[in-house]
Formats: sequence, structure tokens, C-alpha cells
Amino acid sequence: MPMQAPSIGERFPEMEVVTTHGKMKLPDHFRGRWFILFSHPADFTPVCTTEFVAFAKRYEEFKKLNTELIGLSVDSVFSHIKWMEWIKEKLGVEIPFPIIADPRGEVASRLGMLHAQSSTHTVRAVFIVDPDGIIRAVLYYPQEVGRNLDEILRLLKALQVATKHGVALPANWPNNELVKDRAIVPPASTVDEAKERLKKYECYDWWFCHRELPKEDVEEAKKYVKQ
Repeated sequence: MPMQAPSIGERFPEMEVVTTHGKMKLPDHFRGRWFILFSHPADFTPVCTTEFVAFAKRYEEFKKLNTELIGLSVDSVFSHIKWMEWIKEKLGVEIPFPIIADPRGEVASRLGMLHAQSSTHTVRAVFIVDPDGIIRAVLYYPQEVGRNLDEILRLLKALQVATKHGVALPANWPNNELVKDRAIVPPASTVDEAKERLKKYECYDWWFCHRELPKEDVEEAKKYVKQ
């Protein structure tokens, strides 16, 4: 039976994995960097191929955000390598990041990635992990719908901005309908602080205040939002 998936806020489980780049110990292999571990149902399948091409084409964007990528499926290293060769030969795209081989499904089971109706296929899961090895976001997609890579980049950037500035970010940030590209100020914890909020920030009320963010953070995030 699949194990319960680790939750947001928990440390990514320690494990040794076999990848197309050799053995790695997670999460320590990426210590000091963010990393995104994403699973796909199977090699040599059309939707997964489109996703890997999309990840590869945005790899430098992830690198600019101090983030590494690592894929996973229940296929073997041999299958991964042959599939990578096919993508390079037929589509002209080289896959620069490692892919975990998990033919017995042990890693996928530990991370809660196995499909409920098939012990031989992983769902399209995404784990975003911070430089301290803490899981900051978890996304799941069905087998029949591929992921939106620009949204994953936007979410990653938003998490980094929220962490850096100690704020929360609104829906559709940086293009929110109410506060636009501004950040939500954390809630007040005392009566006096609540009163000061109205003087210090722009507010709809003391519990809903917002402030500007550095222009460079906003402009970078806007690159990942299609107008």
C-alpha cells in the first residue's frame, strides 16, 4: 500500500536514490539550494515527453532561481537513458537534469506518488523543497493533463519572495485584482499592533494590509505570467 505523502512544512524524507546522474542522497544532495522533484507516469509516453521538453527548455530559468530539478518514475535507468536519447535525437532537446529510477516503486510509495488505480504508474506530483530540506509546496496533476511549467516557476518565485520578505502573497500574484503586485502584511498579534497597522500600511482594514515589494522581485515574477 502507498504510504501517506509527506506534508507541506515537513522535512523531505531522507533517502538514497538511483538516478541517471548516479546515486544521490536526498535532500542533502541539494543542500543550500531549492529543488523540485517531479514524477511522471512513464517514459516513452506523449504527455510526459511534452512535460520533459518544457522542463528542459526552462532549466536555466530554474537555475537562476537557485533551483535544481530531478524527475522520477517507476521506469529503470536504462529506460530513462533511452528515452532521453530519443528526445535529443527526435526533438533536438537535451535533458540536463537527473531522473530517479524507481522500478519497485519504493520512492514513489514513500512520497505518496503512486496512482490509486495502478501500482505501476506514478501520478504527476511536484514537490518544491527549500534550501533547508523543508517541503514548501506539493502539487498533483492527473495522468491525462500535463503541468503548467510557468505556473510552477511563478509559485517557486512567490515562495522565495514570501520567505525573503516575511510576507504572504495574494491570488494570481503579481497580478492580483485587489492589491496588484503588492504583498500581504502578516496579521497583527496584539491590539496595539492592530491600531498601528492602519497608520503604517495601506489597508482595507487592520487585518488586511499590504505593502510594496522590491521592483526586481516583481518584474521577475511577471515573466512567468502570460498576459
